[in-house]
Amino acid sequence: MTDEYAVKILVGTMRKPRTAIDLSELFGIPIAACYRKIRLLEEMGLISCIERRLTREGKRISVYQSQLKNAYMSFEDGKMRVRFELANGVIQDSGDQSLVTSITV
Repeated sequence: MTDEYAVKILVGTMRKPRTAIDLSELFGIPIAACYRKIRLLEEMGLISCIERRLTREGKRISVYQSQLKNAYMSFEDGKMRVRFELANGVIQDSGDQSLVTSITV
């Protein structure tokens, strides 16, 4: 199953860094779900907080940037595998079960 929110967040932060509020408004993602997906993507190393800003109200907000350079999909032995190439050159393979169950691009 494709995780639509995670894909939108990754694509939405590839060319331009964005806040969770920006992503929520841009893609119609409920804000709580947006923060959960961002946290998951951060744990996977696919997105990073690149800046923390202070709003006029004194609240801190984080700005996120996708770390994904490329994603490659293949089928091996009847199973779909996804390989992520990150901007820093690191390659993550979906042989790690958590990648397969968490997000399919």
